[in-house]
Amino acid sequence: MKEQLEKIRQEALGALESVKDAGELDALRVRFLGKKGELTGVLKTMGKLSAEERPVMGQAANNVRAAIEEKIESVRAELKEKAMEARLEAEAIDVTIPGTPVQLGHRHPMNKALDEAKDIFISMGFKILDGPEVELADYNFTKLNIAENHPSRDRSDTFYVTDDEEVLLRTQTSPMQIRVMEQQKPPIRMLAPGRVFRKDEADATHSPMFHQIEGLVVDEGITMGDLKGALETLIKRLYGEDAVVRFRPHHFPFTEPSCEVDMQCFKCHGTGETAGQVCSTCHGEGWIELLGAGMVHPKVLEGCGIDPKKYSGFAFGIGLERMAMGRLRINDLRLIFDNDVRFLSQF
Repeated sequence: MKEQLEKIRQEALGALESVKDAGELDALRVRFLGKKGELTGVLKTMGKLSAEERPVMGQAANNVRAAIEEKIESVRAELKEKAMEARLEAEAIDVTIPGTPVQLGHRHPMNKALDEAKDIFISMGFKILDGPEVELADYNFTKLNIAENHPSRDRSDTFYVTDDEEVLLRTQTSPMQIRVMEQQKPPIRMLAPGRVFRKDEADATHSPMFHQIEGLVVDEGITMGDLKGALETLIKRLYGEDAVVRFRPHHFPFTEPSCEVDMQCFKCHGTGETAGQVCSTCHGEGWIELLGAGMVHPKVLEGCGIDPKKYSGFAFGIGLERMAMGRLRINDLRLIFDNDVRFLSQF
């Protein structure tokens, strides 16, 4: 039996020297140490030995098992190390190779223009507020002194949400005037930027979805001069001291008197033409409409519970896209919404 044990030991150690993978290693373990392995087969014959021989042969068998198990663990560790080396070699990265450039994002020109406007008005004491885009017709029209038969209420101009025309996508940020005056008593200085929706055909200066900035000031002794001063401050700080602007009379149901403020077209410089063709930005007018404004109508104040004999105020609505176009010299409003990286990366 001693010779058998020695033979098993030598065969096992010799076979383990040439193992190439984990599968082959496991097969050898089962062959020599498994329940039906060669060493187990020898141990089963120990019952035929005398009482004196059994302890000696048992110790010898344990030594053989220990030697084989030790070799198996050694080979397993070597295989694992070789596998790791092979993996590292296969996944090796040359850190000296230049990496792939990461394209950094840019703030959208709309956000830049909005932040600039916010900073200007905050410096003048205005508070920034937000309101609902899905609005009630009562706030969007009626409480702003807009008549029932006014063209702006037509389905050809307004996106109605309900068939009874009581709920709609707001066509202006002016409803925020009403919401603020109903909840807050003078003095009031608020700015409410947000999206508005109208059924306009998309062109260089129009879009069915665009942004407005609504401004409202209500206090004792507010005059048209205060309105003009606030708007001139905005325009000069946005477009520079040499910006050419004009105030012209207009009519809005919720302000009286009312005006519109235009800026000289930055593309054609007021001529209405570029390269002998009608300017596509101002449509040949030489001016770009920036905003509408006026003194808050006494009926609007009274409807919100504010005494028009004691208080007065002014309101204005600025088209943010047009403001961005003038500020950043963009000649087509559609470029702002196309999200073309080549265009946006310029800002």
